[in-house]
Amino acid sequence: MSATKIGVLGGGQLGQMLGLAAIPLGIECVFYDPAPDAPARVAGRHISAAWSDREALAEFAASVERITFEFENVPAASLAFLAERKPVYPGVRSLELTSDRIREKEFLRSAGVPVQPFAAVTVRSELELALATVGTHGVLKTRTLGYDGKGQRVVHSADELARAWDSLDHAPCIYEAFVPFDREVSVVATRGADGEIAAYPVVENLHTQGILFRSIAPARVSDELARAAEGHARRVLEALGHVGTLALEMFVADGTLVANEVAPRVHNSGHWTIHGARTSQFENHMRAVAGLPLGDTGMAEFAAMVNLVGGLPAREEVLAIPGASLQLYGKSPRPGRKVAHIGVVAPTRAELDERLARVEGVARRVNRLSLHAEPARHA
Repeated sequence: MSATKIGVLGGGQLGQMLGLAAIPLGIECVFYDPAPDAPARVAGRHISAAWSDREALAEFAASVERITFEFENVPAASLAFLAERKPVYPGVRSLELTSDRIREKEFLRSAGVPVQPFAAVTVRSELELALATVGTHGVLKTRTLGYDGKGQRVVHSADELARAWDSLDHAPCIYEAFVPFDREVSVVATRGADGEIAAYPVVENLHTQGILFRSIAPARVSDELARAAEGHARRVLEALGHVGTLALEMFVADGTLVANEVAPRVHNSGHWTIHGARTSQFENHMRAVAGLPLGDTGMAEFAAMVNLVGGLPAREEVLAIPGASLQLYGKSPRPGRKVAHIGVVAPTRAELDERLARVEGVARRVNRLSLHAEPARHA
């Protein structure tokens, strides 16, 4: 039987959009998030308690039929406690393999998805071996917890690598070869409990200072490359036994694909699906977790999404742009914080480009990516 009460670990904007997508399906969401002002509280019941609070976790589990999550950094002990009481989807395996960058890269390689050379750095003596494996031009990343460019350093020499590791307080790291990519793309796809997979069109992404600025659907890539990208996402879903939505982020370099990372949940690069696809990534995730048939992932129109980071424009300015919609998260603006996004749709690629240029202009004027920053200038 399909579920009608689903618990969501995390109460950020992704949880908010999951909860809103659940309402028309007759699904009631309960959110668990320590923050009393969690954005998702507007979309369902909110339990505000520490991740270590076993009494609150037990209350949460007792109030729902199934559990999912909207971010990866759920403490392992909390997840194990909940998994003993209720089914957790996408599943503990998906979270374990993608929350550690070394395990994630090893998993991708074993699933037949191409990755760049990489090496673990846990003690200083491993720096030399990492250089021999990867080369001097690479990216040093913490193995866990990093997102939106946090916990990452680009290096060009052995000395820079050593200094980068020092700057990360000698945390366990992964050192990856730098990929001179032509563009960044991602595939958002959903797998049901019955193994059915529904993939969205490949999207093209632009990041600034490690934070996603814009996604365009469909990506301007060949049909052959798009099929290959979708094939990689399907392999990841099947190898994980994943139930729910995930995103596979990839680089396009010299006409080939190199996997960057997996997000085992709904993803920022899939926000365009709210207005641009026949079924949004959020609705399909809730369908999968609830045990319902998946919806059509085809495009309703050409679509794009632009993040608003650290600042908000006047609503009137956004909504005056044809095809534009504004999604506010209920978060106070501060530098580097995603506070909203603008979706834009159009019947043709040319019209989308025209409307998107206006939307990007609005975002450039208000975005603040770092403390004391001027409005962001996106290349």
